[in-house]
Amino acid sequence: MLGTYYYHQIIRKTIISFGTLFNAIYIRHDDKDGDTYSEMKVPLAYGPSQKFLARLEQQADLNKPVQITLPRMSFEMTNVTYDSTRKTGVTQTFKASDGGKIKKVFMPVPYNIGFELNILTKINDDALQIVEQILPFFQPSFNLTVDLVTAIGEKRDIPIVLDSINFQDDYEGDFSTRRALIYTLSFTAKTYLFGPVPDTSQGIIKKAQIDYHTDIDTKNAKREVRYTVQPDPITAGPDDDFGFSETTSFFSDGKTFSPTQQKDI
Repeated sequence: MLGTYYYHQIIRKTIISFGTLFNAIYIRHDDKDGDTYSEMKVPLAYGPSQKFLARLEQQADLNKPVQITLPRMSFEMTNVTYDSTRKTGVTQTFKASDGGKIKKVFMPVPYNIGFELNILTKINDDALQIVEQILPFFQPSFNLTVDLVTAIGEKRDIPIVLDSINFQDDYEGDFSTRRALIYTLSFTAKTYLFGPVPDTSQGIIKKAQIDYHTDIDTKNAKREVRYTVQPDPITAGPDDDFGFSETTSFFSDGKTFSPTQQKDI
């Protein structure tokens, strides 16, 4: 199987899905009467916190209009590790549908993807507002539905587990030095990686037929009853809402002599 090109974009989709969890965080500042005088959406970008801290240090002039403003958040993927606790048999397969045909696919391999979410602020209350909008959703995990393999419609709930929370006050120097409070939240996404989806496929079975005979020797025995079941409507696909139509036919000398009986389930 090595050397067969395929790319399901599973790791990329997991990174994007993780980032979307935190792209709608807001902070507010109130006056002494409790009225809100400012509200802002916290910017979110992919990259390590050191990247933004370095840019802050390079922009020491507080009067520069193009300097990085705080608060902001950043996230990055930190590691990918195999998860033996969720291991299944390497030869096990399951059947998946591409909308019209059934394909046999090998079971996915469980992998954990580590993430770090960094919260950078210059005011501690801003950091606390952001943290309190995140922590209640992780107890300690939050399930995120990801479309892992679009070709076969394979969607799975990926648990995002909050592993740890660290705090750092990166203030050193005189009053002209910009202060940066950093909260680092470590997460683990328990995802699955799929191998190539085989091109071989088989049509969907839409009709089952059973014949009852008077003897186990079906070549010489007289056929008595034929039972047939099929989807209703017959054009229904595996993802459609449908019932079943049952038909029972009685035979005499190889010919049907009673009317068809149908029942919808």
